Amino acid sequence: MESDLSGGRSRWGRFPNILMLAWHLVAVGVAGAVAAEGAPSRPSNERVRELIASLKLEYLPGESGYFGFLGRADQKVTVDGRVLAAQSRIHYLLTSELPVNYLHWLASEDTHVLIEGGPVDYFIFHADGRAEQVTLGRDAAAGQRLVVTAPAGSWKALRLRPGATHVLLANVLSPEWTPDRVKIGAGEEWVTKYRGAAPWATAAALRELIGPNYRR
Repeated sequence: MESDLSGGRSRWGRFPNILMLAWHLVAVGVAGAVAAEGAPSRPSNERVRELIASLKLEYLPGESGYFGFLGRADQKVTVDGRVLAAQSRIHYLLTSELPVNYLHWLASEDTHVLIEGGPVDYFIFHADGRAEQVTLGRDAAAGQRLVVTAPAGSWKALRLRPGATHVLLANVLSPEWTPDRVKIGAGEEWVTKYRGAAPWATAAALRELIGPNYRR
């Protein structure tokens, strides 16, 4: 079912953001942390405030940033004997106050399309131990891309470049996002696996991407 850019009615009900957020909290087990974390302060940038209001974006605990549910496909696929929508879609926003989308794993393939702002760096960690950094932005001459895809079953984190006020993305997950097919945060075993997988992948840098979701 298609929905408008403001994340209007869908088969998830009148309040898809709230439902998705509740499922998200259950999935990542951060409900207690959310209470302690609280809502972020009001963004200082006028354009960011406009986007949050007009697109009806909500703060996303655990991962950080803002999101708004857009819809999911009518077409179905079967994965491991389970019927899922072929894809689901959200808006996602990082700001200078919330510049990091913390490390998380998705069972789905996750494609991000730049709408405005950036650039933003992607740190993608493959199941075979490889790590790569890709930049989403409009400077093609510098190797930046307008579309980035994280393969199904990979880990990733995003970090807004210094000096950028925000980045607004359209994220398409295939098949659809479900709460039992996401993991947020990791511990020392994960750090050990990916340390040295790329020149930038120091233990300190990896822990920084895990952020407050580091498991001790």
